[in-house]
Amino acid sequence: MSWKDTYQTWVNYPELNKELRHELENNKENEAILEEAFYAPLEFGTAGMRGIIGAGINRMNIYTVRQATEGLSLLMDTLDESVKKRGVAISFDSRHHSKDFAHEAAKVLGAHGIASFVFESLRPTPELSYTVRHLNAYAGIMITASHNPKEYNGYKIYGEDGGQMPPKESDMITEFVRQAKDLFSIKVANEEEILQNGLMKIIGADVDNDYLAEVKKVTINPELVTKEGATLKLVFSPLHGTGAMLGEKALLGAGFSNFTMVSEQATPDPEFSTVKKPNPEDAAAFDLAIKHGKKEDADLLIAVDPDADRLGAAVRQPSGEYQLLTGNQIAAIMLDYILTARQKAGTLPENAAAVKSIVSSEFATTIAKSYNVEMINVLTGFKFIAEQIKIFEETNAHSFMFGFEESYGYLVRPFVRDKDAIQSLVMLAEVAAHYKSEGKNLYDGLQDLFAKFGYFAEKTISLTFDGVEGAQQIKSLMTKFRETAPKEFAGIKVAVMEDFANSQKISSDGEITTINLPKSNVLKYILTDGSWIAVRPSGTEPKIKFYIGTQDETQETALQKRNAFEDTIKDFVKK
Repeated sequence: MSWKDTYQTWVNYPELNKELRHELENNKENEAILEEAFYAPLEFGTAGMRGIIGAGINRMNIYTVRQATEGLSLLMDTLDESVKKRGVAISFDSRHHSKDFAHEAAKVLGAHGIASFVFESLRPTPELSYTVRHLNAYAGIMITASHNPKEYNGYKIYGEDGGQMPPKESDMITEFVRQAKDLFSIKVANEEEILQNGLMKIIGADVDNDYLAEVKKVTINPELVTKEGATLKLVFSPLHGTGAMLGEKALLGAGFSNFTMVSEQATPDPEFSTVKKPNPEDAAAFDLAIKHGKKEDADLLIAVDPDADRLGAAVRQPSGEYQLLTGNQIAAIMLDYILTARQKAGTLPENAAAVKSIVSSEFATTIAKSYNVEMINVLTGFKFIAEQIKIFEETNAHSFMFGFEESYGYLVRPFVRDKDAIQSLVMLAEVAAHYKSEGKNLYDGLQDLFAKFGYFAEKTISLTFDGVEGAQQIKSLMTKFRETAPKEFAGIKVAVMEDFANSQKISSDGEITTINLPKSNVLKYILTDGSWIAVRPSGTEPKIKFYIGTQDETQETALQKRNAFEDTIKDFVKK
């Protein structure tokens, strides 16, 4: 069926949602917009399904949400009845239609006789991950587009371990989704009926309190927090999202009372009216926090994204200006403190391990090794970190200390199985308190680590290619890098190329060894000086991403090298 046929099916559906019909009517003369909306269905990537809100099979709307939930429901229909009865936990963020989508998902589950546990109002992604295990649910659904612009929404499915659905189960759901080709024939239950018969249960404060009780255990040195927590000046922004209520309670529960919220960004707002991108990776997202920080003379600024799974930070310098930290730097600082504090407390296990993605900095790896702690590398996607935690629990081979991705996602304690900005908020405040007790700030601490372990510099470059042609451009670029692989970058030779799609590690002399990780469309080049470059298409956005990691004896040379690699990559892309 062509995209035009699919489009016509929507136009001819008599009960089509009025808002979506109005959109189609307005765009009926714009073939480019219609083709993009109908040429292919949304697919599950590394973090579920994400897309622009609107009409079409390639958009987020009640029909694509129903279809995704039908896939999960059909999978659950194949399971033992006792497993099916455990139900599905559902949460949602502050975006347009998030609550609607959450309730549509509950109604599809209800039509299959599957119970749902739906939060009364918006809640963070990490709390949803916690809730799946806390309620012994079979799965979880989180309605969020994380840090994307306001036009987007998304749908994440979590497994019974609280981690995002791993590839095998995700592929099974995708197969069931494909069986539900007719989006308009998917059955939905009456919401009042499933509320009355117990197939839809509303949850809230009780789960919040249990989650916050676990967050309170994140603190490693309560005496330090008691001493410094009342004087450490902190400005916190939830960027119009879910982090406000739990973030404030988590800080107070840990003993940090000298903080203020960025008032303009404390209220949930689907328009994200004070920022172009509600993303703590974006320097502009800190503009208001910096304004408040200067007014308050704050030591530390922290912002979390709308679903509170990513965290960024900025540190006040002696000049009064604020220095932003990267995700890799925040991870390194936190890991070093966690290992130091636990070593001093006598609670650092002999089998301690940390986990990171293959495109994250080796800075943290170097720190971990100095404590004889193993660093385990996994594919991009926090579900792979969750998978390692599960293996640790089953085999007792390692004790989990910390997990992170360069994209500002961290996990301190594994009662959550996804990146958790609420936990990280409390931990980073404790790390700042530690350095404050030594007359330093977090940036000073970072410089101490650089002086000890060498200077590391990283950068992520994202190139966006929208629409039908964009998908092909991304595919062509990956083929170009794979088939005509660069032999050097900025004059430094490639020692090893790792092709995760083919599970091969190919050295410069032609030796081939096997990569023991699931297959993924990622290429990584390890250079002779220890630097590295990786390239991968985004799993949830129309982007191709390039990752650069360098190390040298001085910050200047590490940055020079990083910039030279960036120029080389851009030149190669243009050729």
